Amino acid sequence: MKFHVLTLFPEMFQGMMQTSIIKRAIGEGKATIQLIQFRDFTKDPYRRVDTPPIGGGAGLVLKYQPIADALKSISKPGRKILLTPRGKTFTQADANRLKQYESLTLICGHYEGFDERIHGQVDESISLGDFVMTGGEIAAMAISDAVIRLLPGVIEADSLSEESFTHGLLEYPQFTEPRAIDDQLVPEILYSGNHDAIRKWRLKESLRLTKLHRPDLFQQLVLTKEMKSLIKELEENRLGDWEKEAIEKGRKFTKR
Repeated sequence: MKFHVLTLFPEMFQGMMQTSIIKRAIGEGKATIQLIQFRDFTKDPYRRVDTPPIGGGAGLVLKYQPIADALKSISKPGRKILLTPRGKTFTQADANRLKQYESLTLICGHYEGFDERIHGQVDESISLGDFVMTGGEIAAMAISDAVIRLLPGVIEADSLSEESFTHGLLEYPQFTEPRAIDDQLVPEILYSGNHDAIRKWRLKESLRLTKLHRPDLFQQLVLTKEMKSLIKELEENRLGDWEKEAIEKGRKFTKR
């Protein structure tokens, strides 16, 4: 998959492109990132890409011409995305949707925004959230990262299947050895060896954490019969019979 990033600050992307999973994905040819300095396309004799807004007002606005010409220079831009507060808030569902394209073009804004006519040159607008940053570069990196890690072969499929937001839930708690740290114990169910009970416990914990931390997501869930039963256990603050049984059987096979 190819990413074209129109930016005034291509140097900001070097750390991302040379680190960890993204570096490996690029090295293995699963993803490429082309950084396009759209200042190179300006026809202004002083290489300016911004100007005061017509009608007056604070700040500077990015001109239409350099960005439009930079877009024209890309032979296969794919899905063209403007990074702007006006855009739809980016979600995991968007990352899954965008990974289907052969290429994405991300346009990073700066200053007070874009000449309005730029909006007519793109397929959609995306925002990271209801806050303002100095430019769109961090948003472009976040979106690229979120999409690249979903590409086939970049990360093991099993690792992706139970992540936060994959099924509309936050991910369940994870633990490492030792079992006891500062009087805090790893839940006994995880030592039971009962894989179905562990799956059920993890789903129950995902429901608990989502309701606690993201009630907006919780309200959107389409609840299965199993989920409803687990939620009832949470509301009654009790262990289910399935959990008690798995723990008891697990104790027979462990000395922990």
